[in-house]
Amino acid sequence: MSSATADAGHGHHDQGFIKKYLWSTDHKVIGFQYLFTGMFMALIGGFTVYVFRMQLAFPGMSVPGFGRVTAHDYNSLVTTHGSVMIFWVAMPVLIAALGNYLIPLMIGCDDMVFPRINRLSYQLFLVSSLVLITSFFVDGGAFGGAWTAYPPLSAKAAYNLTPHGAPLWLVAVALEFVAFLLGGINFITTVMNSRAPGMKMFDVPIVVWMIVIASIVFMASVGPLVAGAVMLLFDQTVGTGFFDPSRGGDPVLWQHLFWFFGHPEVYVVLLPAMGIVAEIITVFSRKKLFAYKTVLYTAIGTGVLSFFVWAHHQFVAGIDPRMANIFSVTTLLISIPVAEMVFVYIATLYGGSIRLTTPMLWALAFIGEFLIGGVTGIFLGASGSDIYFHDTYFVVAHFHYTFFPIAFIGSFAAITYWFPKMFGKMLNETWGKVHFWGTIIAFNFIFIPLFLTGARGDHRRIYDYTHFPDLMKAGMQEMRVLATLALVVLLAFQVVFLVNFFYSLVKGKKAEQNPWKANTLEWVAASPPPHGNFPELPTVYRGPYEYSHPEAKDDYWPQNQPPQTA
Repeated sequence: MSSATADAGHGHHDQGFIKKYLWSTDHKVIGFQYLFTGMFMALIGGFTVYVFRMQLAFPGMSVPGFGRVTAHDYNSLVTTHGSVMIFWVAMPVLIAALGNYLIPLMIGCDDMVFPRINRLSYQLFLVSSLVLITSFFVDGGAFGGAWTAYPPLSAKAAYNLTPHGAPLWLVAVALEFVAFLLGGINFITTVMNSRAPGMKMFDVPIVVWMIVIASIVFMASVGPLVAGAVMLLFDQTVGTGFFDPSRGGDPVLWQHLFWFFGHPEVYVVLLPAMGIVAEIITVFSRKKLFAYKTVLYTAIGTGVLSFFVWAHHQFVAGIDPRMANIFSVTTLLISIPVAEMVFVYIATLYGGSIRLTTPMLWALAFIGEFLIGGVTGIFLGASGSDIYFHDTYFVVAHFHYTFFPIAFIGSFAAITYWFPKMFGKMLNETWGKVHFWGTIIAFNFIFIPLFLTGARGDHRRIYDYTHFPDLMKAGMQEMRVLATLALVVLLAFQVVFLVNFFYSLVKGKKAEQNPWKANTLEWVAASPPPHGNFPELPTVYRGPYEYSHPEAKDDYWPQNQPPQTA
């Protein structure tokens, strides 16, 4: 079947701009919609953290681009930053954008099995983004009850001072969850039913498996939180008292509902990032993935265990101390499969012919930075030490050493690696490495000082440190200033990325069909792929980690085996 025939069969010939790019059912266009929306929301999240970090470093100053920061502004900025980065950046980029773009290409089919549901999922996500942005401009401003939305602060307008912003935030989150439920249905069904002829389950690339497992974990964990969100919305709008203790409610109930979703959510975004890293290190070390099945079983085990650790977020919330011991054990247990995956990746690198391209640098940085987050998490998983560290900047630093590698290092690794396939152009390697080093160095200068201040008792919810003289002494304020200046540097280096990204879209060097000499199925398609992806649907002879690419040089690969497609 010719490419023209494939295009005609999908009804995408001679379409106008709106039909092709704004009302499309093509999985690649929908992936781009998620990607660019996520990038725009990242700008919002970056601006909010710039403003409140400036307030922490230089209390009472007029922040350039914003003005003076009130206590209510500070709460709203912190809430918006956390919400946006988790729900409107990490999830749309790592799961929705990459899942939509890569899954059909990597399993050798022409599109998702439910293309109209796929389109609807992005449209709901876009509406959720607009609702969230609208909440910034209503009377009282954006919601300021933290991204975890703990009652009674979130349940009663008199407490959070955002009578309109709080319900809008909640509706935005609910719409976003519905969008990802629809997307997860597509991802799982497509992988189960639309693989290319000859592709067995254990031939599916590991990043596709990771996205599918993450989708299942999300779908299984989000139900209690959706129910809780409806209850919280009723508390906010019609005067019920599910979570407000002054009306007979139980605020700890919300914590259980939230964290039953919230901790699996960490693995919902972690697993796709781990899959991205696996794909990259195999290509740029010129080796097959070490222990493919072990990684897969470990990822499934991680997803299952993630449902049994949520209450370690509640060690100081009044739960039964005997349950604290149980959740300490399960928290330590879940570190085992994640550590095992990291060791497998190191084993993959061992003895390889490593090329330090920009994607490979990001993948290696992910392993190093995420290990710091994992090691520091052990202190918070043990109930005894968590009581001391709870709600200090030690927790903030730990969280960012896990989430920044997932949401940003993983995303940058994916974008720089698949950019030639997505757009048919090459990113500038020199500027890519400038962006990499500027980002990684600045990131560590932000959060290592916060580990130190947190270990000395620096509480995370203080708006103006001049009211607490003891927390201004012994160099603690100087460390806050250092962290804030490093943040400004990190944000400045993101301009390098954006310029490189958009300049390369227009003026970049034309990419070969397979510039990295990779061996997964998406590289068999043209760069960029046409609608329908392949002139003829491929037939798979060997799994992606069992053969060498036919274009690879003998000195890169240990043996020369048959190509992947007919």
